[in-house]
This record gives sequence, structure tokens and C-alpha cells, in this order.
Amino acid sequence: MKLLIDADACPVTDIALDCARQHNVEECILLCDTSHMIERENARTIVVSKGADSADFALVNLVKAGDVVVTQDYGLAAMCLAKKANVLNQNGLIFTEFNIGSLLEQRHFAKKVRMAGGRTKGPSKRTKEQDEAFLKSLWRILEDR
Repeated sequence: MKLLIDADACPVTDIALDCARQHNVEECILLCDTSHMIERENARTIVVSKGADSADFALVNLVKAGDVVVTQDYGLAAMCLAKKANVLNQNGLIFTEFNIGSLLEQRHFAKKVRMAGGRTKGPSKRTKEQDEAFLKSLWRILEDR
């Protein structure tokens, strides 16, 4: 099993790598584009060319059933779920076949609002509780393998 992290703007990379190390995960891979050069000890970094969704498609090509993926991108989460991966976001939300459809609909609606000139609320400042929720969810996934 691998841990794959959509590392562009991922606030929990270090937490995820530490948890993976404690659970003896075979390999940790960080995927980013050339505008986010990210290197961490005990992780392999794959840098792809800058472009819309280039890191996402590289990640989807690497993921296998049973792998764990960390991403905040609903579209990427849906593709990884289709490949039978375990997927969670930076706040500890575990994506499933039961919640991904409504999340994709929300994303589509927000895009329509923005395209019509409206505004949508951005993310709040990151909290310690979010980090703890992420760690708890990742820990549970890795313990259940």
C-alpha cells in the first residue's frame, strides 16, 4: 500500500508522512507541479509540468486499489474512489461512494455562481482541531488495512 498526497497546497503533508511512518506504509509519494517544489524526508516527490490538473492525472495513473490518497480536490477524489483507493481530505473527511456525488454537485454549483459573477466563501483559517480530525481519520484508515 502507498500513501499518495496531492501536495500542491496540502497543509497536512508532515502529519500524513509521520502517521504513515508509524504505520510502516510501504511508500509515500508527494505529487506537485513545478510551481510547488516540495521535498520531504521519507517521501518520493514527483514533479509534473505546470498545468491544469497535471498533478491530479499523474496521481490517478499511480494509484491502485487499497492505496491511501490525501486530496482536497473532489474530482480527483472521485477518480481515486473509482480505482478502489481510500481517499480523505485535509480536514479528515473520508470520501466515499455515498458522499462524493453531492460534493461534486456542490462544486459544480459554486462554479456556476462564480461564472455568473457571484462570490463564494473561501476557506477559514486552519485550526488545530482540523489537523486532529485529519490525523484521526488517517490513523483509522491505516489501522483498518
